[in-house]
Amino acid sequence: MQQPIKASVTALMILTALSAGCAKKEDAAAQAATRAEQAASRAEGAARRAESAAARVETAAQRAEAAAEKAEHGFARHTRK
Repeated sequence: MQQPIKASVTALMILTALSAGCAKKEDAAAQAATRAEQAASRAEGAARRAESAAARVETAAQRAEAAAEKAEHGFARHTRK
């Protein structure tokens, strides 16, 4: 009688350990998915910031080009006199 009880208890312990292991794997997978989502969100933010910085650089380059053309025009007009 004790033998079947020991076997049942052992089987229950094994089943509990296996289910706990599966739950840990599912939890680890959920954490990995969360980390991936967070990384994607950070990457999107970085891309937006880079795009904004590129727009500012382009605007500054256009202003510098306009200022250079204005200075060149003023210099050419000044040297003609």
